[in-house]
Amino acid sequence: MASTADFKNGLCLEMNNDIFSIVEFQHVKPGKGAAFVRTKLKSLRTGKTLDKTFNAGEKVTTARVEKRPHQFLYADDMGYNFMDTETFEQISLEERLIERPKLLKDGQNVDILVHAETETPLSVELPPFVELMITYTEPGIKGDTATNALKPATVETGATVMVPLFVDQDTLIRVDTRDGSYSERVK
Repeated sequence: MASTADFKNGLCLEMNNDIFSIVEFQHVKPGKGAAFVRTKLKSLRTGKTLDKTFNAGEKVTTARVEKRPHQFLYADDMGYNFMDTETFEQISLEERLIERPKLLKDGQNVDILVHAETETPLSVELPPFVELMITYTEPGIKGDTATNALKPATVETGATVMVPLFVDQDTLIRVDTRDGSYSERVK
């Protein structure tokens, strides 16, 4: 059990026969009335988000969740296949458990959140940034650098990322996996 004072991003709660992760929270103390905590929760089973308000000091049931290191092997018609880097066991997961599956590259290390009591995989966490090679993009126009214009680029995994005009084909770039945006060129 935990109270609303223990809330932090990533904390997992058990509610309504589901497991929710706190995406964001805010303690509110109005001038009149009791304090409360406004939260945005994401279901780890369905992926849906919901807004919920808790009274200050309210007790909630926390879920025991473990992060286990895995390596992405390949994707096929059965799902996405991962190997546990400690036990070398392989598991296949559905696409809905992965936040941005188009950014997964063969051999990439990820963390899989597992409900410790039932040994059920809940979600796949990619590293914050991945390095991908651009396989196709339109060439930039020379001298057109005055604006922060972007163009679409296809990376080696098949995902499309918006990149600045100066980035060319066969360039290694760093992509932010939280929102799928271009971060920088890799030197």
